[in-house]
Amino acid sequence: MAQEMQAEPVVIVRKKGGHGGHHGGAWKVAYADFVTAMMALFIVLWLMNSSKDVQEAISGYFNDPKGFAKLKGSGKAGAGEGVAVSKNDMRKLSEKLSQAMGNLPEFPKIKDNVQFVVTGEGLRVELLESEKGMFFDSGSPKPSASGEEILLMLAGELGRLPNDIVIEGHTDAKPFSAQGYSNWELSADRANSARRLMQERGLRKEQVVQVRGFAAQQLRKPEAPQDASNRRVSVIVRYPNAAEPAGEPARNALPPAH
Repeated sequence: MAQEMQAEPVVIVRKKGGHGGHHGGAWKVAYADFVTAMMALFIVLWLMNSSKDVQEAISGYFNDPKGFAKLKGSGKAGAGEGVAVSKNDMRKLSEKLSQAMGNLPEFPKIKDNVQFVVTGEGLRVELLESEKGMFFDSGSPKPSASGEEILLMLAGELGRLPNDIVIEGHTDAKPFSAQGYSNWELSADRANSARRLMQERGLRKEQVVQVRGFAAQQLRKPEAPQDASNRRVSVIVRYPNAAEPAGEPARNALPPAH
């Protein structure tokens, strides 16, 4: 009887209340999304007011973050004053230029007439002429359609770099037939035509530090002085703080672009 009269234990359940219990952490997620959206808005507004060089550099990074964009480095926006391509990176640069050249419509026709060479001054991009004229009209400083196409491609790629550019013109040893116009004028005029075109479409004006005309003084094939490949325009990407070379530097040819 005593057991039956024993009171049963009372269980009291207390529920936690308050502001946090009612809303949970959802407000934190919403706030984080709002901050992210605002940050994206400010980035877009900044990009819209940035220079064309900055927009192209950022676009290049997102299109190819492991390729050419990393060669540029980080520096003053729009001035090409990033980390310059050093001697150790010239092979990577030549590979990147080879890939870009492969996208040109004229690539099958020009691929055997473009050579990348590492010298004591920098990376030389050699545009070698054919007998009929490949990159320049025969006997003329005017670029051909193929010449204009590849020079514009090079301008677009190299204009993203802070490295100085030198442009050279060379001829073969055959005397030029026009009266009062020699291989000296032709070589210098072709280099200057290339400089003018590339500055109009990518290179910064201060990026080209020299335009050289050598006539037939630095033949590519001294044993065949009238060979067509002696006629060429060379675009040189100089090493940072490159000293003036003493004569023609030693050459280290890279594999041809394919």
